[in-house]
Amino acid sequence: MKRIYLDHGSSTPLDPAVMEEMKPFFMEKFGNASSLHEYGKDAFYAIEDAREKVSDIINAKSDEIIFTSGGTESDNLAIKGLTFKNKIKKESKGYNIVTSGIEHPAVLETCNYLEKIGYNVRYLPVDRYGFVDLEELEKSISDDTFLITIMYANNEIGTIEPVKEIGKIANKHNVIFHTDAVQAIGKVPIDVNSLNIDMLSISSHKIYGPKGCGALYIKNGTKIQTISHGGGHERGLRSSTYNTPGIVGLGKACELSKKRMKKDNEYMTKLRDYLIKEVLKIEESFLNGHPKKRLSNNAHFRFSAIEGESLNMMLNDKGIASATGSACSSKKLRASHVLTGIGLKPEQAHGSLRISLGRQTKEEEIEYTANVLPDLVTKLRKMSPLWKK
Repeated sequence: MKRIYLDHGSSTPLDPAVMEEMKPFFMEKFGNASSLHEYGKDAFYAIEDAREKVSDIINAKSDEIIFTSGGTESDNLAIKGLTFKNKIKKESKGYNIVTSGIEHPAVLETCNYLEKIGYNVRYLPVDRYGFVDLEELEKSISDDTFLITIMYANNEIGTIEPVKEIGKIANKHNVIFHTDAVQAIGKVPIDVNSLNIDMLSISSHKIYGPKGCGALYIKNGTKIQTISHGGGHERGLRSSTYNTPGIVGLGKACELSKKRMKKDNEYMTKLRDYLIKEVLKIEESFLNGHPKKRLSNNAHFRFSAIEGESLNMMLNDKGIASATGSACSSKKLRASHVLTGIGLKPEQAHGSLRISLGRQTKEEEIEYTANVLPDLVTKLRKMSPLWKK
């Protein structure tokens, strides 16, 4: 059976050009980048070259890039690092941190932890498309607010948040703005300066780079505290022996993503829109997220009276790899916090399917998926006590 991969929101395959760039640093140029000999220098210069490439995709300066193990660590370092630099104001009635209720668990769980140790966090509601209310955001800011952390684009429903407007509000009130841009990098042109972004999280394996590597942009002048202690790597903010092959791969992935962004977006948008049009012909099927202001590769559906996990498994039997939501929480039985956050009831949320395309996805693969979905939905509905007979 031919296998079709439509779960690029969870992870992407390594680009062959990225692999070629990484290869020498596994066997030939294996030195520790902190060493002073030639082996170490080879690794050091490769890392600094990668730092330039990562900074270039978001129009930052190379010394504003800190390498991490991925998006989760970048989020933790940004949020905890900034928070631990700010003393808790015990008399405060205002919010220290403002975020949204549909963030990635790396942000939400970090904020939950900070609440437990005394910080005040505001979780903003979103509308049916997943957009934060900008007026509500501004009202939530008090004299004690030092951080706004709102994702660039949602990892489940694909909605792209009004980041420029959020940045303006943060800048107006002199509040640091962090955004988790893990899903947006490579699909949305980002200029951290014009958007007033102070910190931004990146993950390599979402843009055809290796797993286990990421980066955090920290605008010069933004003071944060380390959350891991050791040898003092990355300006003392992230101690650990450099993952040279991974960092080199991330740099190459960023370089390729910037070059291919326009072409990839046009291609994936065309396939995405065709899929959405065909799938919405199914009775009582719905699109989650905004119809236009969404990631070029994301199509997130809801089908009445069926269970999304069952549909996902039936698609897998047909050779199609898809998802019900975020891979980070796909094994949890509770309804997605993103889908309930946009107003869906738990039983509605459980009937969802996420299809996320990649640059190598073929038209015939999308046509095949669109053709098999109606029959699978019909089969599941015949077994469902919720479906009208």
